Amino acid sequence: MDNAANTFDISTLLDQIHPVIDYDWSTEPFVRMDLTDQNEGLGQIDLNDEESFTNFIFDQLKTANVPFGVGGYAEKRSIYSRSGKLFDYEKEEPRTIHLGIDIWGEAGTPVYTPLEGEVHSFANNEVHADYGPVIILKHEFKGKVFHTLYGHQSQSSLEGLYEGKPIKKGEQISAFGVYAENFHWPPHLHFQLILDMKGLKGDYPGVCKESEKGFYLSNCPDPSILLGLV
Repeated sequence: MDNAANTFDISTLLDQIHPVIDYDWSTEPFVRMDLTDQNEGLGQIDLNDEESFTNFIFDQLKTANVPFGVGGYAEKRSIYSRSGKLFDYEKEEPRTIHLGIDIWGEAGTPVYTPLEGEVHSFANNEVHADYGPVIILKHEFKGKVFHTLYGHQSQSSLEGLYEGKPIKKGEQISAFGVYAENFHWPPHLHFQLILDMKGLKGDYPGVCKESEKGFYLSNCPDPSILLGLV
């Protein structure tokens, strides 16, 4: 499918969506997270150490007395270099541009589908700093096809899934995984909007090279509206 032909105004979905997280972002407080190189605190922790990385995230939530931290779309990050397996072959130009939005919160937090759809694909990507359990849904709205990706979820979230399985709007699709099962990330949801899957199944880049961000940011528009972050 041609990406340009599939492009549509995401704002037309505003009145159609069910909350992905049971939280009213317009009235309830949350922290805007910063995982860029500008955050000096990142340089003071071992990102490969579960306790250090988890405390870095959750200490910010505790200090602000909020259940969730949110951020990341189009954010330039260097933290992916901690994985020697995932991106090791891309040292000349590493992937740094984050293509989704992260919602950081307690493991087990339920995740709901914003719109009616079906299971496109799913997998457990068991590579250090990869998605771990990931689910991709296919949706159609006013003749346009697009996809939503749910990364870093619990292993139990994959149970009972099959490609083409119908999913109702507002149905719980997954839950935040713990550090070990969402593959070495503190508990969170990586949520991404994808127009054209380019033939991929069970995976799609969640971060890209800066030289490729024109294509990827066009194919993965800001999903804030689908999350209710408007």
